[in-house]
Parts: sequence; C-alpha cells; structure tokens
Amino acid sequence: MSVRQSLLAILDQGPCYGYQLRAEFDRRTGSTWPLNVGQIYNTLERLERDGLVVKGDTDDHGHVYHQITEAGRIEVRAWLDSPVLRQSGTRDELAIKLAVAATLPGVDVASVIHHQREASLTQLQELNRANDGGADPDGAEDLARSLVVDSMIFAVQAEVRWLDHIEQRLTTHPHHAMGLELSTERPKRGRPAKVHS
Repeated sequence: MSVRQSLLAILDQGPCYGYQLRAEFDRRTGSTWPLNVGQIYNTLERLERDGLVVKGDTDDHGHVYHQITEAGRIEVRAWLDSPVLRQSGTRDELAIKLAVAATLPGVDVASVIHHQREASLTQLQELNRANDGGADPDGAEDLARSLVVDSMIFAVQAEVRWLDHIEQRLTTHPHHAMGLELSTERPKRGRPAKVHS
C-alpha cells in the first residue's frame, strides 16, 4: 500500500499538518491501516525533498502545514489512473509455510491446514461482525471503512477456498512420496536462476 501517494492525494484536497494527515488517513481507510506520526513526518520530508510538497504556513499552535505542488498533483493523478499490479513472486508467509511443511518428512500437513482454516474462519467471523456494526450506510467515513473491510473479507474467503484446494490436492498424493530429504548435491555459488512462467 502506498502511504506516499495516499498522503499526497489527501494533500491535494488542501494543506494539512502531520497529525491532521494521520487523522485524515484514518478517516478515509476506516482506521484499518494504522500509521504512526513518525512515518507521516518521514514521508512528508521525502515528498518535500522530491518537490511534491512544500512547507506552508505555521499556525498559532506551531503546526506546520504542508501543501501539494503541481508536480505532486500530477503524481496523484498518475497514481489514481494506474492499476495496482500484484507482485509476480510470492512473499506470502502462509503459502511458503505450507509449501515447506508439505515437503518435510513427518509433518502432519493436514493438521497445519486445519489449524490455519480455524484461524481464518475465526478472522472471517470477526470481520463480518465488524462490518455489521450498525454504521451509517450513507456516511462517507463508514463507506470507506466498509470498502477496506470488504476487501479483507474477500481475501480471507479466498484463503479458506485455497486451503480447501490445498487439502484436496494433498489427499491425492501419498504424503510419504512428497517428503524431501536434504539434498546431498552441493549448491552452486551465486543467485539461483529465475524461473519464468
């Protein structure tokens, strides 16, 4: 998720100071992605360095307002007009955990999947409860929060379907045939070749 572009998009609405930016980010994301104020100020420094924001007025409370530049507005428009592309490789901890577990001799992978499914279903119930919190369906803040929570619900639902798929695949392979012993082949130095699909 791009904190940089999100903060720029908020600044495109008008000048803000650091804590105000954090509050606006929380309002617009349903407080589902907590940012600390240090992260806000570090991002503002980089945006200023890159010519996308400038420091503006300071109010009576010492708040320094930042305002977007024309270059910043151009970057916001480019961000909003560009699709989000998912990474081609995986850094998904669960996928890696199950891939490794499935190749370790003596590991009960069905148990690993079972525990994960229980945790995922519990998370799904909590997200569904959070989404049914009696919010004002016409309120902009509630809509923003609901959009983010809906995304999380769909991701967990997909995870549960994927776990079902993995479990089905593992039942068609005898587990003893899947275990990999440590290789006796000495690895070559350097980076492994990239696999292209």
